[in-house]
Amino acid sequence: MTLAAVEACCASKPDTVLTTPFGPTPHVYKTAGKMFALCGHLAGEEVVSLKCDPERSAMLRLTFPAITAGYHLHKEHWNTIKLDGSVPAALIRELVAHAHDVIQTAAAPRTARKPKTATARGRRRRVRR
Repeated sequence: MTLAAVEACCASKPDTVLTTPFGPTPHVYKTAGKMFALCGHLAGEEVVSLKCDPERSAMLRLTFPAITAGYHLHKEHWNTIKLDGSVPAALIRELVAHAHDVIQTAAAPRTARKPKTATARGRRRRVRR
């Protein structure tokens, strides 16, 4: 899978925004205001860094030599994938979807949170902020 194909996959996810906070590269894809993918070049190779569950990250790194701990990212939650053809394209597409879902799931409770209430003498009252 090429870098352009990975970027197209990232851009196709709902509520995704392309940003370049570090200069012209890498391209950073965000959802719910948080990064889920960084696409660019590292040591002359095309790479993508994707957010991932810690348990799954460890398993992927053991299975595929082209998947390593996130470069300049939190090693437990990010993987960097060399796009050298050794990782199946279907898996990369699935990992992009997983990265997007990890951020969406983490953001959902904040947006769906109900106003806090307090009880006083058996009655529920709204707490003013």
